[in-house]
Amino acid sequence: MLLPQHFYPENRTFPLALVTGAAHRLGKVFALALARQGFGIMLHYHRSQEMALAAADEIRALGVPVYPFQADLCDEDQIKGLFGTLDGLIKKAEFPLAPLKVLVNSAAMMEHADASTLSLAEFDETIGLNLRAPFLCSQLAYSRMEPGSLIVNITDIAAHKTWPGYPAYTVSKAGLEALTRVLARSFAPRVRVNAIAPGLVLPAEEFDRERWAQLVKRVPARRAASTDELGNALEFLLKNEYITGQTIVVDGGYSLL
Repeated sequence: MLLPQHFYPENRTFPLALVTGAAHRLGKVFALALARQGFGIMLHYHRSQEMALAAADEIRALGVPVYPFQADLCDEDQIKGLFGTLDGLIKKAEFPLAPLKVLVNSAAMMEHADASTLSLAEFDETIGLNLRAPFLCSQLAYSRMEPGSLIVNITDIAAHKTWPGYPAYTVSKAGLEALTRVLARSFAPRVRVNAIAPGLVLPAEEFDRERWAQLVKRVPARRAASTDELGNALEFLLKNEYITGQTIVVDGGYSLL
């Protein structure tokens, strides 16, 4: 998946960004936003190999290097393997990459369940991917980052709501916002840590379209967010270096309901 040296502009060094869950949906949105800002992209995926390769082609067309990598982020050893691969990329002089500059923790799962019957294994799986993995990735990223770097956790408006149909997901996203604040203090001043909490953006394929339309009508903005608006939130955090420990809510006013 590595491109030949002659692909890159002469004497250009690319800062490196790692985006988890970047094969599709919001992870892909954030990966593309970073690529447009001139970042080389380490594109993590788990099961969506075909979509990951298609996303890599889109990123490559923007004139930046991209490196797809598969890993199960519920497995600590595979997370360490992901960062080991990242180290190998940077050390190879033939690839013009600067140290890791940005980490976007976007990989997540959202399973419908009832708190009265949710099994411990199901709860642990969601917490493992949505909260434990961002913690481990952030630890490993911080140890490799230089001053001025950025970690962004992708939370959800669910962190500010009580959704009985998604108990583990709601708890995991609320925990991720708390983790964002804790890491922002712990990693300061060398690395900033923020979060982006989207509202209604992209419905899941299995989500009832009529129900989605009803939800959108309730939003004060009367529409879902565009993917560009989510990408713009990330670009804002990249450019404003005096923001840390904050959650940027991009929900069209949904949190007001």
